[in-house]
This record gives sequence, structure tokens and C-alpha cells, in this order.
Amino acid sequence: MSTGQSPFHDLSVDHVRICVTDLDATTAEFVDGYGLTVADVLEDPGAQRTAVLVREDIRLLLSLPLAEDHPSAVYTRLHGDGVCDIALGTADAEGAFAEAVRRGARPLAAPHRHDDGVITASVGGFGDVAHTFVRRPAPAGPPEPRTRTGVRGTGLRQVDHFAVCVEAGDLAGTVEFYERVMDFRMIFEEKIVVGAQSMNSQVVQSRSGLVTLTVIEPDTSREPGQIDAFVKNHGGAGVQHVAFTSGDIVHSVTAMRAGGVGFLDTPDAYYSRLPERLALSRYSPAELGKLDILADEDHAGQLFQIFTRSTHPRRTLFFEVIERAGATTFGSGNIKALYEAVEAEGV
Repeated sequence: MSTGQSPFHDLSVDHVRICVTDLDATTAEFVDGYGLTVADVLEDPGAQRTAVLVREDIRLLLSLPLAEDHPSAVYTRLHGDGVCDIALGTADAEGAFAEAVRRGARPLAAPHRHDDGVITASVGGFGDVAHTFVRRPAPAGPPEPRTRTGVRGTGLRQVDHFAVCVEAGDLAGTVEFYERVMDFRMIFEEKIVVGAQSMNSQVVQSRSGLVTLTVIEPDTSREPGQIDAFVKNHGGAGVQHVAFTSGDIVHSVTAMRAGGVGFLDTPDAYYSRLPERLALSRYSPAELGKLDILADEDHAGQLFQIFTRSTHPRRTLFFEVIERAGATTFGSGNIKALYEAVEAEGV
């Protein structure tokens, strides 16, 4: 790290750890439906077994606790399966840890150099979600392709953003934490009103632009909605969904449906009115309607997105596929479309 440079200037999403209660079934879901491949299975005897799944720049760690007092076991007892760690890649994991703790982050695990040269250190984030800073040694040769021959191509590329639900009144404090502790910047905010329900949202992003959190709180002055339901069913703040990017969302959704992934339905009327809202830069209303894909735009361009049906027993975790055709922010219709789609599912 150069003198005077923040240790948070280069943050990226290194991996996403999901604590699970059925490792085999969850692994099969991501392999068959999302086109990820199992790169490794790690076991800490008597503590935790972890399947490492990769595709392009996506790295998921699915962790099954083997001991009742292991943090993964505590997490799943409180919240069920869910994202327990958003790990952040950096050139200086030790420096990032020390500075985050100095600025008020809760230390969870001191810096540790692993046998493969990887350095990790962890702090607490929102709710019971951790952030592990990860420094990986430079590869000795050309990087090995993440997506191996034979894996069904879904076209998913990387993590676009995380949707984070927090309890009413915690939005400002959560955003302030990321601004103060890790030099994130708030890049967008809005209040979404749908019928008698409402929610507030602010988007924070790392200095690198590679880590984005959409933080959402319910508006308790109006009727309870799906954000209230998430906080109640999840047992506090947590990740509601993870969004994966695609260069061709029609291809990705078609392949994922063939692999058994279910998506939220969109009313036919949405597509009959779509030409009045947008002059589509890609695809046609018929193509999007056939697959229930939503479209929106902001000042920089358009985006296309769709949300999976939750397979979580508590209905508190699902995923998104998003294709950005120039759009760089979250247009006013995006979160509203998500809210209305999930509300239609009766969550």
C-alpha cells in the first residue's frame, strides 16, 4: 500500500460465504441451476465442511457446520441458510483490518497467513454478517480459467450487488458505518411507495466501484410489507438477495430455467405497457415477457433484471440476474419492481 493511500481503495468481492444446513442439496442447486462448478471441498475436522464453487469471477463458499458451537451453526440456528460473510479482496488485508478496527469495526478474527499464502482477517458488518479481508498472492503463471470445460454455460459473470434489509431506523447508521469505516460512498437513495406500504433505500459503494450494497429499511408509519417480513423471519438484518451479472440475460435465464431455477412471475400487462415506458435497446417485449424479465433505465442506459423464487424455508434469501446495457445506477423503477414482484408472491 502506498503512503497515505486508504487500505480500502481497491476493495472487491473476493467471495461470498453462505452458511447452509444441507451442503449436498445446496451445492447441487448452484451447480445444476446456476452453472457453477465445485473447485474444492475443504474440511476443518469437527468444525466445518466447505464446498468452494466458482464461475468466471463468482466464488461462493458453502459452509456446513460440524459442531454445534461453530459460528456457522450459530448463524443457521438464528437465521437459517444465508449469507454470513461478504469477503473483500484487497492488497493489504492486515492494514484494512487494523484501520477498520481503529475506525470502530468489531474485530472477529485477527490477521492469519494460511499455508497457501493467503492472508485473511475479519470484522463485523451489518447484523451477523462478517467481512473477511482477503489478500491472495499473485499467481505464478497465467490464471486458470474459473469455468471449466463441461460446465453448462449460464453466462453468469460476477457479483453485481447485495440487497441488505435492516430494521426500521437502522438505515442511516448502517450507511454511516460503511462510509466511516471502509470509505464507501452513498451513490443513490430513494423512498419507494407501493400502495399502503413503503420503504427507504440507500446504495453505498466501495471506492473501487466493485462492492455495492443496496440497504433497505421498512417505513413503519405505513402498513407492514416484505421488508418487515424479511427482518422478522430472518431474525434481524441480513442479505435478502445477491445479484449476478450476465452479458445476455435471455440466454442466462433460459439456461437457468432448464437447470431447475424458478423465477418470479410478471403480469402480462407489464409487457403490453412496456413500450410506453421504454424504447428498448435490446430484446423485444415478447422476448422479455416469455421469460418474465423486467426492464428499466437510468440516465446512463438500460438494464434488464429478474429475481429467483426463494427456495429458503423462511423465504429470506433469493438471487437476481442483471444485465446492464449502459445503466450504472439503480433507476427508480428497479427497487419498486422488486418490491411489487415479491409482494405478488405473498411473502
